[in-house]
Amino acid sequence: MSSVVNEVRDVTYLATATMDEHGVVTGWSEGAQRLLGYRPEEAVGRAVTDLLAGAAAEEAGRCLAGRSRWSGRVALRHRDGHRVDVELLAHRVVADGGATGWLLVSAVAREPRPLEADAPALGAFAQAPCILAVFDTDLRLVRANAEMEAAAALTEDRMRGLRLPQIWSHPDSEKTEQAMRRVVESGERQSLEAYLRVPGERREHAWSVSLAPLKDHTGHVYGVCFAAHDTTRQHQAQQRLLLLNEAGKRIGSTLDMAHVAHELADVAVPRLADFAGVDLLTFLDRGEEPPPDRLSGPITMRRAAHRSVLPGTPEAVADVGELDIHPESSPSAECLAEGRAALYQVTDDLMARWEAQDPARAARIREYGIHSEMVVPMRARGVTFGVAFYARHRSPVPFAQDDLLLAEEITARAAVSIDNARRYKRERMTAMALQRNLLPQRLPDLTAMEVTSRYLPSEAWAGVGGDWFDAIPLSGARAALAVGDAVGRGIQASAAGGRLRSAMRTLADIDLPPGELLTHLDDLVTRLSADEDSEIPGATGATCLYAVYDPVSRHCTLASAGHPPPAVVTPDGTADILDLPSGPPLGLGTLPFEAVETELSEGSLLALYTDGLVKSRDRAIDEGLDALCDALAQPAPSLDALCDTVLRTLLPGRPEDDIALLLARTRALGPDRVATWEIPADPAVVSQVRRNVTDQLMAWGLEKVVFTTELIVSELVTNAIHYGQPPIRLRLIRDRTLICEVSDASSTAPHLRRARALDEGGRGLFLVAQLARRWGTRLDAHGKTIWAEQDLSTD
Repeated sequence: MSSVVNEVRDVTYLATATMDEHGVVTGWSEGAQRLLGYRPEEAVGRAVTDLLAGAAAEEAGRCLAGRSRWSGRVALRHRDGHRVDVELLAHRVVADGGATGWLLVSAVAREPRPLEADAPALGAFAQAPCILAVFDTDLRLVRANAEMEAAAALTEDRMRGLRLPQIWSHPDSEKTEQAMRRVVESGERQSLEAYLRVPGERREHAWSVSLAPLKDHTGHVYGVCFAAHDTTRQHQAQQRLLLLNEAGKRIGSTLDMAHVAHELADVAVPRLADFAGVDLLTFLDRGEEPPPDRLSGPITMRRAAHRSVLPGTPEAVADVGELDIHPESSPSAECLAEGRAALYQVTDDLMARWEAQDPARAARIREYGIHSEMVVPMRARGVTFGVAFYARHRSPVPFAQDDLLLAEEITARAAVSIDNARRYKRERMTAMALQRNLLPQRLPDLTAMEVTSRYLPSEAWAGVGGDWFDAIPLSGARAALAVGDAVGRGIQASAAGGRLRSAMRTLADIDLPPGELLTHLDDLVTRLSADEDSEIPGATGATCLYAVYDPVSRHCTLASAGHPPPAVVTPDGTADILDLPSGPPLGLGTLPFEAVETELSEGSLLALYTDGLVKSRDRAIDEGLDALCDALAQPAPSLDALCDTVLRTLLPGRPEDDIALLLARTRALGPDRVATWEIPADPAVVSQVRRNVTDQLMAWGLEKVVFTTELIVSELVTNAIHYGQPPIRLRLIRDRTLICEVSDASSTAPHLRRARALDEGGRGLFLVAQLARRWGTRLDAHGKTIWAEQDLSTD
C-alpha cells in the first residue's frame, strides 16, 4: 500500500462555488480564486456563463436541466484570459426558505504518482466486494475502489480531492464526515449507519459504515479508511418487523370498527404508503349477517377511514362516513370477487381502462401522480368485511411483493379486530334488545306517586349489563318500586336481570312485605344457581332494592339486598341519603333482610338508582352520593327534567357502567277519601255495617255501586267474623277504583272454592270474585287483609 500512502500525502486543493437558479454566482472559495484568478468580490454576482470558455456556456443549461447532480469536464476561462480545463461536479442544493441552487466543486491536484498495478494489496483494494475509499487527514478522497465508483457514479479521477459531502450531497454524508474527523483526531475506529440514495436509483439504501485510521510505523495518522456495506435488505426486513410489531400493538385497541379502521390507516402511513384507505361493506352498519352469495357487480361500501401524507387527504374520492360505489371491474370489486390481494403499477394502458370505468377515481390518481397501488381484502374467519387500499405518489419507489405481503399481514390483523368488533356489536345489540324487552315498556299510572325513569346502557367495551327497575301497583292504592343490578355483562347479565325482575314482580303480586320478598327472591336465586340445568349466571351476587309506599298512611317500607341506599328529597328541597341496612347480595343466603319504615311527606321525592350513577374510576361512591343529592335538590319543572339534570350533572361523559334511575314523587290520600270502621266479632252487626257503607257511598256520590258494595262487604265481614280473629276492621278507599278492605288478626288466608249444590257455605269468596274487578289477600305482621276493587269508570 506504499503508493496509496504517497497519494494520501499529495497536496490538493478544492475550488468551490455556488450559484442560484438563474446562474448567478452567490459564493466563491479561496480554491476557486487560485484556479481562475478572480477575487470573491469580482466573482460574486456575475453570471456563471461569463466564466465558461467557448461552447461550454451554451451547454451549461442543457447539462443541468432536470437533474439533481451532474459531473463532467468543462472549459473555464481564467481572469487573464487563458483556458482552464477541469473536472466539475455540480449538486443541486436547497437553501434556507426553500430556494434552490447549485454547488459547484472541482478538485485540483498534482499528477498522481504511478501505481504498482500488480501489487496484491492494490488488487484486493480495487476489487473488494464492498465500498472502499481512502481519505487524507483533510478528509479529501485519495483512492476509491470499483464499488465506490459504482455507488457514486463517478470515476476515481473525478472524486479525487473531494470531501464525502461533495460526492454525496446528503445529511448523512455530513454525519459520516464528522465521524471521520473524530477518527483523525482520536486515532480510534468509528462505525455508524447511513441512509442515502445512490445515483440512478429511486430507493434509499441502508449502509453500515466502518471508519478506521491509517497509521504509519510511528503511529501517526495519515488518513482514514472508509468502508461501507449495503445492508438495505436487512434494514427493510427489520423495518417490516417493526411495522408488524407496531400494528400488533396499535390495531384493535378498542371494539369499535371505525376506530380499528383508523388505526390501520395510521399504521400504514407514511411507513408503508403515502395514502391508505379502508372501505367496509354496509352490512356491518346494520349489525346483519354477511351476504351469503359471492360479491359481484358494482359494490357499495362505506369509507371507514383514510390517511395521507398530504394535509386534508385530498386524494380521497369519498369522505369518511360516505358511501362509495366501486364499479364491477375496479380493483376493489375485483379484489372482493376473487378474494385475494392485488398489486398494480400504474401504466398508461391501466389508466385508460380505469378512466373508462371510474373517471372520478382515475382523475385523482392522475392529479396526484399515484404510480403504485395495492388492494387487500379484509377477511377473517371466512367473512369478508371490505377492502384496504394503499398508494404511493410522493415516494418514488413502487410497491414490491414484499410490501404486498406486509400489507396483507397488517390488514389481516385489522380484519380480525373488525370481526371482534362486529361480534361485539351484534351481542350488544342483542343484549340491548333483550334488555329493552325485559325492562318496563311503560311505567304504570299510579295513585300513590308520580314516577319516571331513565336507563342508559354502558358504552364500555364489556357490553350491556344487567341493571333493571320496575314500578308496580299494589292493593290498597299502594305502589312498589324496585331497582336491581345483576353481575356481569352481555346477554347473560341482561337475561339474569330480566329473570330477577320477573321473579320479583311475581312475589310483589302476592303482596309480600319488602324484607320477606327479598328473602324469597334470595332463596329462588340460590336454588336456581345450584341447579346446573337452570343456572342463571349473573344472578348470584346481584343486588336489589325494594320499597313499598302507602299513600293513606304515607309510610314507606324499604329493604335492600346489597344495593346502594335511596335518596330522599323533602318538599322543602332538603336532600339526603336514607339510612338503610344494606343486607347481603342475592344468592348468598347468609343473613336476613331487614326492612326499615319511614314516613314521607306528601310531595317528597324518592330516588332509586344503580351504582353506575354514583361510582366510577375517577370518583369515590361517597362523592357520587353527595353529587346526587346536590343534583336532586335543584329545582326542575318536571320529574323528566329532573332526571335529565341528574344524568347531565353526574355523567359528563359516556357511562362506564349501566345506569338505571327511578324517580318517584309521593302523593297522599286525605281523610275525605278514606273511611274506616272497627267491627265487633258479632254476626248481628253486619246489617249495621251495610248501612254505614251505604251512607258513606251516598256521601261520596257513588250511588251506582251501593248494591254491589253491600254484597262484597257483607261477605268479607261475615267471613272475618266466622273464621278470623279480632280485632276486625273495615276500610273503604275512594281512588280511581273503590277499594274495600277487611282486616283481622288471623294469618290464615282464605281459599276460593266452588261450592257443591247442597253446601250451605263456600259461596262468599266466589261471589266476591264475580262482583269485583280483582281481589286478593295480603299478610302483614298483625294478620291478614282481604281486599276487593270495583271499577268506578263510567260507561
